[in-house]
Amino acid sequence: MATLQQILGTELPLIQAPMAGIQVSAMAIAVSNAGGLGSLPCAMLSPDVMRSELTAIRAGTDKPYNVNFFCHTPPAPSTEREATWRAALAPYYAEFGIDAASIPTGPGRNPFSADVADVLAEFKPPVVSFHFGLPSAELLARVHGWGAKVLASATTVEEALWLEAHGADAVIAQGLEAGGHRGHFLSHDLTRQLGTFALLPQLVRAVKVPVIAAGGIADANGVAAAMALGAAGVQVGTAYMLTPEATTSAIHRAALKSEAARHTALTNLFTGRPARGIVNRVMRELGPIGAAAPEFPLATSGIAPLRTKAEAQGSGDFSPLWSGQNATGCREVSAAEVTRALAQGFHASL
Repeated sequence: MATLQQILGTELPLIQAPMAGIQVSAMAIAVSNAGGLGSLPCAMLSPDVMRSELTAIRAGTDKPYNVNFFCHTPPAPSTEREATWRAALAPYYAEFGIDAASIPTGPGRNPFSADVADVLAEFKPPVVSFHFGLPSAELLARVHGWGAKVLASATTVEEALWLEAHGADAVIAQGLEAGGHRGHFLSHDLTRQLGTFALLPQLVRAVKVPVIAAGGIADANGVAAAMALGAAGVQVGTAYMLTPEATTSAIHRAALKSEAARHTALTNLFTGRPARGIVNRVMRELGPIGAAAPEFPLATSGIAPLRTKAEAQGSGDFSPLWSGQNATGCREVSAAEVTRALAQGFHASL
């Protein structure tokens, strides 16, 4: 079997996790130039912004890079569900003087589509990764058609087998420790979600494609441990969030550097889908998983004005403070330095 470096065309079997809202092209360029695979999260970018960021990457590096997309099926909006959600948030609207009737509804993230593929075809990125499954066979064929390698997240053995059968060139084993959105797509039962070092060896045994470990890996020792369990490489996100290349907000950076970062939880309050973040006021008071929250990504619009008001007052009480369970690797150094430090784990595993 080809090594992950051979598949990706990189010096290191290391992928910088795509982190929507926390980084753009500068991070991807820095990591790719340092020998890893830099990633551009595209789920929240308009076609024009995506084109601009891809142009910047092409100007900033001649190394391989990854673009990442969501593959969710947009839900049908429910007036009743939205009303229930607004009612749950009503006390907070009153506290901040927000007129609930003035808040627009609508999605915050769009799935991979033919229009997006049209933009990508102009750039032919060498690696394209997906979250929440894979796009249609037709769209996937377009991606493979320009020579791109396809990666996708699996949170169970069943998902890894499905991804292998449907065209993924490598599978990302997303452990329960990982920050941000869970990548599950065959089952929404959270009891089926496993920690990285329980999931990883099961996927390695189950599939023939390379398996990339993600979740809780924050330093060289974590990298070496993942490789010892059969990983072909690792994907790391949280450790990059304090770098100057990250667009992490001041409020989010402060939370990552505080003792609060020791307590994370899966929550659906910010988008409607379970994602791991640092526990804050709204998660404590409503409970991290709320039945009132509309389906992903429709919960976003209702809570967004509260985030805006609170952040204007210097508070992260209503912000999605995404973080994995292990923020010990977060350092205020360059993304290249983080990459080089993680790379020591590959040498240790040889």
